[in-house]
Amino acid sequence: MTACIITAVCLLAPLFILWLTYRFPVLNKVGTIIIAYIIGCLLGLTGLIPDTPEVHKVQTDIATYTIPFAIPLLLFSTDLRSWLKLAPSFIKSTLFGILGCCLAITIGFLICAGNDRETYASIGGMLTGLYTGGNANLASIKVALGVDDTVYIITSAYSTLLSAVYLFFVIIFGKRTLRLLLPDFPHDKIHSNNSVTVKNHDHELFYGLFKKSNLRTLAQSLVLTILIIAVGAGIALLCPDNMFQTIFILSISTLAIIASTFKRVRTMERTFEAGTYLILVFSIAVASQVTTGTLSNIDPHIFLFITIATLGSLLMHVLLSALFRIDTDTTLASSISLICSPPFVPVVAGAVKNKAIIGPGIAVGLFGYAVGTYVGFFLAKLLLLL
Repeated sequence: MTACIITAVCLLAPLFILWLTYRFPVLNKVGTIIIAYIIGCLLGLTGLIPDTPEVHKVQTDIATYTIPFAIPLLLFSTDLRSWLKLAPSFIKSTLFGILGCCLAITIGFLICAGNDRETYASIGGMLTGLYTGGNANLASIKVALGVDDTVYIITSAYSTLLSAVYLFFVIIFGKRTLRLLLPDFPHDKIHSNNSVTVKNHDHELFYGLFKKSNLRTLAQSLVLTILIIAVGAGIALLCPDNMFQTIFILSISTLAIIASTFKRVRTMERTFEAGTYLILVFSIAVASQVTTGTLSNIDPHIFLFITIATLGSLLMHVLLSALFRIDTDTTLASSISLICSPPFVPVVAGAVKNKAIIGPGIAVGLFGYAVGTYVGFFLAKLLLLL
């Protein structure tokens, strides 16, 4: 019964949010993604959604299963030619993000390590893998460095909490803050089709999504999405278990991009809105996991180290982007893809109202998956030499 209630809340809350933005235009300026995270946090912090292992499993399952459906739907309307024009900025931003992460972790290590250098070097290595490649790389580095289970669990828990704070900051204040230092996104570089979609997305007009006239196209896009998920899962199953998530996301993203090169797919109505609706479901499920319990029993020294690593990574990334004039949206998308993983890129794209950054942003995170384990392992060894 609990699972049914939580699922219903996550599925129905976005409809309530869309009604709010329609009924109150001022909320539309705030954006549906931001409202979803605010509502999700309120549900978790007030205890309306219980803080139990059973509930957390349901929330995690909802977040896990919505993303594979959302990514193809969001990418179907992509104009691949526009990506080529954006590629140089995203490549630079990716390198700046990885370098910024390493610099922030090194600074945090020098401040916090004290006499326990080996433990903090291991944490630094795991954080580097996590913030450039995700949880798969975190686990890989844990094994490679022989990190104690307790240290691993603490690192994972604290980084999850701080990543949530980081995500909320980026979504709510990121663009307004970074625009003080970075140039605006060059919309003139992208194809006109993308510009039209961004403009429509600004108004969050999802109300035609379930109209009878759109149901056939919506059904066709869902069938194609399911086919892509099945093929992507099949490809991932051929690889080692610890690579499943990386290969799966890479496969479904690649297949969706290939599908978008066909005009019939690229011009299907309401696919982007359908994908964004699923991102709202994902946002409610993720944000509602923030509870008062996650804020207690914190080791202050390790927490400080991970705080410096998390927020310092963004600061270093922004400073490097400002130096080389990388735009705000590109910096935010690549940073969130590296630190929070590729599935969060559409969330940021919704917050900044720019669908053009979704595809390249996901590619940034997938590159991070590929190199994160190596970067984290070698940084951990380097920190011990400082």
